[in-house]
Amino acid sequence: MAGVNRPLDRWRLVLGRYADRRLETAALSGRQQRIDAALESLYGREYEGRGLRETGPRGPGSLDGSRPRLVDWLGEVRDLFPRETVEVIERHALERYGLTELVTDPQALEKLQPNQELLRTLLALRGHLNGEVLVIARRIIRQVVDEIRRQLEAEVRQVFSGRLNRFRHSPLPIGRNFDVHGTIRRNLRHYDVERARLRVESLRFFERNSRRLPWDVILCVDQSGSMADSVIHSAVMAGILGGLPSLRVKIVVFDTNVVDLSDHADDPVETLMRVQLGGGTDIGKAMRYCAQLIDNPQRTVLVLVSDFCEGASPADLVRTVRSLAEARVRLLGLASLDGQAEPVHDRDMAARLADCGMRIAALTPRRLAKWLVEVIS
Repeated sequence: MAGVNRPLDRWRLVLGRYADRRLETAALSGRQQRIDAALESLYGREYEGRGLRETGPRGPGSLDGSRPRLVDWLGEVRDLFPRETVEVIERHALERYGLTELVTDPQALEKLQPNQELLRTLLALRGHLNGEVLVIARRIIRQVVDEIRRQLEAEVRQVFSGRLNRFRHSPLPIGRNFDVHGTIRRNLRHYDVERARLRVESLRFFERNSRRLPWDVILCVDQSGSMADSVIHSAVMAGILGGLPSLRVKIVVFDTNVVDLSDHADDPVETLMRVQLGGGTDIGKAMRYCAQLIDNPQRTVLVLVSDFCEGASPADLVRTVRSLAEARVRLLGLASLDGQAEPVHDRDMAARLADCGMRIAALTPRRLAKWLVEVIS
């Protein structure tokens, strides 16, 4: 803990004010008192949740009262703790203690650290955001999405780039296409015999064969609350894949209703701003809708991103998937599409869909890109 060196002081701050009588430590320093007040303001709620009642006022660190005091608390947290700790405290405030004021008050929202956890919370509360808060939320969502896309896009595009054509050269100086032997041969006339050195005046780079992929890719994404991270990465992947030559991308989100967001597939932010996390799940209905979008079954990949917890008729879902497989649509069921690929899902339903011809997996975005290349090459 920053600014706290003695082990007893650390334990006192970890355990909270009820440890005062047991630890017999010297009075906390001024900075330590500020840390104690900031932690107590949030984690003191743990005692309330266990039935304890205060006999007096909560003290100057309380989050009770006006929203400006919440903003002041956020400022204290930012000042007292390193960034990684701040993100943990903010996440606990939102997820464990339900302080939704953090994202519904413009001043408080401005102070939060943009990250994927905050993005997930904003999506869950999107229906309650309006006015100035909605403008700030959109800016935060774009910032986080742009960072995720920056991390993924170069890798995905590299996966989809064609193989090296060692018989043709390109004027584009791309490092991974560097022709070592061709460069040496071209510059041999500049070899300095006395110094035994080759002076390179011209570099050579191979051309890559461009794949022509007249394929449709349909992302059918479950927007139930447990699928938040997969929804985020699906929106980003739709934007990346939609920018590749000869790939037509459609994205459909569903709960018990189906929403076609294909018009916004190239902009993950606009896609996410129209997502409403939560609700029931009718996978069969969504798959039947996607079937209507297919023009050429043999040139279509349909990716179902879902935990496979069907709330409607399992028989209808199985029948739809079997029909698509028989039409030779390439089917992939993803229990998760995110950075961890560690899903919790209905294994029995997934097994039934696998028996119908759907490949079942949990993939990172890069692994999904590799799978798509394998399928459509």
